[in-house]
Amino acid sequence: MSFIEEIKQRAKSDIKTIVLPEANDIRTLEATEMVIKEGFAKVILIGNENSILELAQSKSLDISKATIINPETSNEYEEYVHSFYELRKSKGITEEKAKELMLDSVYFGMMMVKSGKADGLVSGAAHSTADTLRPALQILKTAPGTKLVSAFFVMCVPNCEYGENGTFVFADSGLNANPNADELSEIAISSSKSFEQLVGKKAEVAMLSYSTYGSAKSDLVDKVVEATRLVREKAPNISVDGELQSDAAIVPEIAKSKAPGSLVAGKANTLIFPDLNTGNISYKLVQRLAKAEAYGPLCQGIARPVNDLSRGCSSKDIAGVVAITAVQAQTQN
Repeated sequence: MSFIEEIKQRAKSDIKTIVLPEANDIRTLEATEMVIKEGFAKVILIGNENSILELAQSKSLDISKATIINPETSNEYEEYVHSFYELRKSKGITEEKAKELMLDSVYFGMMMVKSGKADGLVSGAAHSTADTLRPALQILKTAPGTKLVSAFFVMCVPNCEYGENGTFVFADSGLNANPNADELSEIAISSSKSFEQLVGKKAEVAMLSYSTYGSAKSDLVDKVVEATRLVREKAPNISVDGELQSDAAIVPEIAKSKAPGSLVAGKANTLIFPDLNTGNISYKLVQRLAKAEAYGPLCQGIARPVNDLSRGCSSKDIAGVVAITAVQAQTQN
């Protein structure tokens, strides 16, 4: 059974309700039909009911079991305006601005998650990452004990003997441009938890670099070395090593020569990239050249499950991220 099929089965064991605020995008409605047919989550669509149903009917999609909520006519609108105003007035939000923002589907959806009317939210098919994460951080905040929100991809590479049968976490591949050593250590700690939460196996964390065990010297390498030290200091239970080149991290034969004695090298399944350039470039290359399934960018460090999407995502991608969000909600709620 593939990674995503296992996730869907886990989601079915405790059905969660996921908000999809981009209901005017046909991919969202196609994904909604998939989720309903497969029965691994309940779906709330945000928007004008007539417009949404008309769009669905134009493509013969059955979304009749989804709940559609229009912020303009919702009984919760005034309650959410008041709650958001109280939450953000110290930051300069006025009541008029709160009223305006609560008509925005993403903001309204986040308030549904905060109030417990929904368990998670998936957005990004038609919104930038900033437009998804800004309301998440304003309304839901960061998770307890977390200093940094970061983004990761679950990469499922077909016919691959590396990682966890071809499954990896790549982080940060979607959010933090140039993390310092401390931030990089936080990304590694969060990614370890995410791998174990979603894949169900022990995370083997590789702090990646163009150097292995001092084969090169530079400030870039020093940052990764320091981040590795900080992970060990903050979370001694995590299996982590670095700095490691990517081949030493995942290929056992190369690990033996480049990093002898390492408990992670040659079997890493959680790959921590030194910056967003390397992380984003790498996931896209693996996705296209290895024909890998790429689920994300998924978010870690937010108090409730919220996940971003690539604007180039397919309806199948959206349905997969809904399943992942539902499983995250099972363990966070």
